[in-house]
Amino acid sequence: MESVRAVLIDIDGVLTVSWQPLPGTVRALREIRDAGLGVALVTNTTSRTRASIAGTLSDAGFPVDAEDILTAPAVTAAHLARRLPGARCLLLNHGDVAEDLTGVTVVSDPGDDVDVVLVGGAGPEFGYATLNRAFGHLQRGARLVAMHRNLYWRTEHGLELDGGAFLVGLEVAARTEAEVTGKPSPAFFGAALERLGVEPGAALMIGDDVESDVLAAQRAGLTGVLVRTGKYLPETERAASGTPDHVIDSFAGLPALLGRASQRDSADN
Repeated sequence: MESVRAVLIDIDGVLTVSWQPLPGTVRALREIRDAGLGVALVTNTTSRTRASIAGTLSDAGFPVDAEDILTAPAVTAAHLARRLPGARCLLLNHGDVAEDLTGVTVVSDPGDDVDVVLVGGAGPEFGYATLNRAFGHLQRGARLVAMHRNLYWRTEHGLELDGGAFLVGLEVAARTEAEVTGKPSPAFFGAALERLGVEPGAALMIGDDVESDVLAAQRAGLTGVLVRTGKYLPETERAASGTPDHVIDSFAGLPALLGRASQRDSADN
């Protein structure tokens, strides 16, 4: 932990719930900034652009701007530009993130040919007609690309279904497997590390999703920190495919975790 130079932080369920700050998170992020650590907010949120997220967080007191934020749509746009340039996409997503999908061709006419079915965050748009249209394109050879695999997320009203729940149905029905561009994709963590200029061993990933945030980051070489807020459930942690490096009650406790680790390292030396 003494070698930590940067922290990657999920937003929903870690810093905020329904965009309202969780207790102590603003102060904790300020302390981490003051300690000179690099910060990247890495989120599978597909309902807002980076600029919108930064504005909301900044208004709430968090010391962040748009350059600190890496979203699944932004990473997806880069992935499509690199792997499938010029592909025509059917977009299933709740929220307007066109600003972060630079260069992506989204078709709107139901009769248009489609190269990619692109799945983001769930909402009212995920009705039968739209899902069936996506299923038809997949049967005709379109590729399935998902911004994330999140099954649910925490809101002020409790847990609500996310795009991953519908993604599973499309995969099974169309007998295909989605290419995932957001968390838990190793490329997503790699993009954040490259932006911060650090190696995996010098970074922490803090999240409320034990699989997509924490264990996925650990498999990519980062140190994982699971918080007991947001979508965290004890039974999910117990059933996880691995063990988080650290578990804390909330992001507000991260500075103390870093401080305790630093003190232990000093004592050992």
